[in-house]
Amino acid sequence: MSALRSCLRLLVLAAVSVLVVLLLRHWIATKQHVFDREEIAKLAKQYSGQDHEQAFSKVVVELRKRYPGHILPDEDLQWVFVNAGGWMGSMCLLHASLTEYLLLFGTAVDTGGHSGRYWAEISDTIISGNFRQWKEGTTKSEMYYPGDTIVHGVGEATSVQWGAGTWMVEYGRGFIPSTLGFALADTLFSTQDFLTMFYTVRVYAKCLLLEASTLLTEAGVF
Repeated sequence: MSALRSCLRLLVLAAVSVLVVLLLRHWIATKQHVFDREEIAKLAKQYSGQDHEQAFSKVVVELRKRYPGHILPDEDLQWVFVNAGGWMGSMCLLHASLTEYLLLFGTAVDTGGHSGRYWAEISDTIISGNFRQWKEGTTKSEMYYPGDTIVHGVGEATSVQWGAGTWMVEYGRGFIPSTLGFALADTLFSTQDFLTMFYTVRVYAKCLLLEASTLLTEAGVF
């Protein structure tokens, strides 16, 4: 009887897990999103090839005009190290919710490793530098340059490599909390840079609070 109960529990757990996944996929597919991938790529491409710091400033100004209430104010913008998949970069989070994020990303040194495999689609438009990608199941890599947009599909995994001085605008759409495990794993189990982890969690929380405030304001609560 105990073996039968265990089997029944496993079946119930599996059924609930599948149901949760299906509900999440339906919610993400039907939810109205703030940003459009093509628009973000087009905006970033306008400033590709320029000095990345000046380009980023222009991108942020334009984003605030187009999406008022959805981009963090200057006082909350912070460059934070990211260690994941064997590589090290730095990000400046501009927007984040449960289903979307928008950030500036790059590295001042050569770095590379595993891309991660997510429940999210991620696209990067290069402002400066170069990026090499080796897709799963292939034997050749591809190189990308300023103005190019690289799309990393849901469930995909690649080998990635950034040249020193590569900076890009990144947009992600999907179940964003599912990306945090990969983003924080190296920090937790390797570098043990818990201050960086705190910075990451804090800025994500600020983004969620901003989205909640904007949603309530638009609904006429405030």
